[in-house]
Amino acid sequence: MTMRADLQRLRLVAVMAVVCAPHFARVPAWIGTFASAVLLWQALAAWRGWRAPGRYLRLGLALLAFAGVYASFGRVNGLEAGVALLVAMLTLKLTETRSHRDVMVLLGLCYFLLVTHFLFSQAIFMALYLALAAWLITACFLDANHPQGPLATRAALRNGAALLAQALPVAALLFVLFPRIPGPLWGLPDDAGVSGSSGLSESMSPGSISRLALSDEVAFRVRFDGDAPPPSQRYWRGPVFWYFNGGEWRTGRAAEALAAPGEIDWRGEPKQYELTLEPHGGHWLPALDLPRRGPGRPDAGGALRAPDEVRHRRLYRAVSHTDYRLQPDAPVAYREAALQLPARGNPRARELAERWRAQVPDPAAIVDTALRRFRDEPYRYTLQPPPLRGGDRIDDFLFESRAGFCEHYAGAFTFLMRAAGIPARVVTGYLGGERNDFGDYLIVRASDAHAWTEVWLAGRGWVRVDPTGAVSPARVERGLGAALGPDERPAHLMRGGMVLRYRLEAAWDMANAYWDRWFLAYGPELQQSVLSRIGLPDLRAMILALTGSLTALLALIGAILLWRARPRAPADPAVAAWRGFCRRLARAGIERRPDEGPAAFARRAAAAQPERAAEIRRIAALYIELRYRDAGAPGTRRRLLRAVREFRPRSA
Repeated sequence: MTMRADLQRLRLVAVMAVVCAPHFARVPAWIGTFASAVLLWQALAAWRGWRAPGRYLRLGLALLAFAGVYASFGRVNGLEAGVALLVAMLTLKLTETRSHRDVMVLLGLCYFLLVTHFLFSQAIFMALYLALAAWLITACFLDANHPQGPLATRAALRNGAALLAQALPVAALLFVLFPRIPGPLWGLPDDAGVSGSSGLSESMSPGSISRLALSDEVAFRVRFDGDAPPPSQRYWRGPVFWYFNGGEWRTGRAAEALAAPGEIDWRGEPKQYELTLEPHGGHWLPALDLPRRGPGRPDAGGALRAPDEVRHRRLYRAVSHTDYRLQPDAPVAYREAALQLPARGNPRARELAERWRAQVPDPAAIVDTALRRFRDEPYRYTLQPPPLRGGDRIDDFLFESRAGFCEHYAGAFTFLMRAAGIPARVVTGYLGGERNDFGDYLIVRASDAHAWTEVWLAGRGWVRVDPTGAVSPARVERGLGAALGPDERPAHLMRGGMVLRYRLEAAWDMANAYWDRWFLAYGPELQQSVLSRIGLPDLRAMILALTGSLTALLALIGAILLWRARPRAPADPAVAAWRGFCRRLARAGIERRPDEGPAAFARRAAAAQPERAAEIRRIAALYIELRYRDAGAPGTRRRLLRAVREFRPRSA
């Protein structure tokens, strides 16, 4: 094995370690150990000149890796299993890399593995890390194709950076102008890129929302065109649940058959805003309660829904009113769907609701009576309620534990209203939002997830009633951190006096917000908005602009390269004058040979043109004095330039 091959293999090992390293935290521990061992083995082999492993050993290791991945995941396809298998096989590919073609294939696979990191994380740090890795891979490509032995490390890195810099304008142009399609270019596995801890689900049961309070992941960011509404009005509408089976709340088939509510009396000034939504795997699109315009389509509960699952970051604009009347004359089908209850279960809650109905026939008064019960009796808002026992969970919560999170209060209140003959439904979404002063926008986190109730009152329509606010007003006015006691407050809500830390976090979140908005969320809607502003209203204009821009850009790059490769005039005026003198003699038939010095050429030229011999010798002497002595006498350069300018040889 030559020194070139040794150095090249060591560089390959180093680059592959950089490319694979982030995946070691995602794949099973044995995969990371296996890949690290193979890389270490190949580094030692390159350092000490060991022989390459035999075919049967390589085959055995490949079968072992394949069987291990299958045993760990129960399959070899899918996101995690596929990446684990790719990491193991890519490192094993290094053990059979001998020829130049093998090196090219291996480096190409490194580029491919690099892309898979974006399926797990699209954060700024990851993008910077992958840019560094792409730089190193490109430098290895240059090293592998250098015909005169291994490149110096500095030269390989410098040339790799130059190549990437030349590609950046083309990449930026393609990013802005290439037509976007909804979703990724290929079908991702079901678990790709969606966090299970940052989004609301399509059902609600005790504990489903309180688990989200433990997460500080960002659910979405909102930028208002004007002033943001006060905290008590920052209700962000999500899934609306109509059907209760005794254990959990769901949309229900009856509600799914209903059309979107058309009878809405919009009041007050509209709020216009831009929302950047993190992927959550569901269909719902959060909007300030109540959305008047937005993406997707409203369902029977007035929540916006996308036709496809939200599996990638999405940026959209919406218009909402915080003051409205929703279906003041709702059709019977809506009211019947909002009165559904199981035939049996929770007898004590049913009895209480029927007693209220008999004592206070006015529905609005019944609502006030229920809220007063939550406000006056010893109910407790807590993130760690005791588990509810048996099948009558509503009864257990209302009469025994009396401790719960927002989903407990919303679910129990809705049950009581229906048992009292008042149409009611559960609305889930978010409440609140933390202001980022650096970027002038709101951050709504998973811990802001919330549930409330809407009751239908004749002439008023669907009215929001938040029973959590009766138990803990601080939750509505000041957020989750103010509503929980210090002993159960999650770590990300324990702000204390760490002002500097949270200012740094706010600045970093602002950077992420701009990254999300202009890069990750640059989908069809945002692209159309950007291109419309520069006069490209449709797909045809976009394609023409892309083709023309690429042609012009490539022509510009070609012109710059040709200009840089042109013969350059010497910087030294003496050299320029001497070359001009030689060109004049060449036109006269006396051409200077490449191996001929100034003195020898002057003697030959003087012999060929004796009538100009004195001028020729004088010009050569002046040039030799300037070029081969320290600086020559004062005025030597001026005399040389004048002598060359006045020299006129006899034509051949």
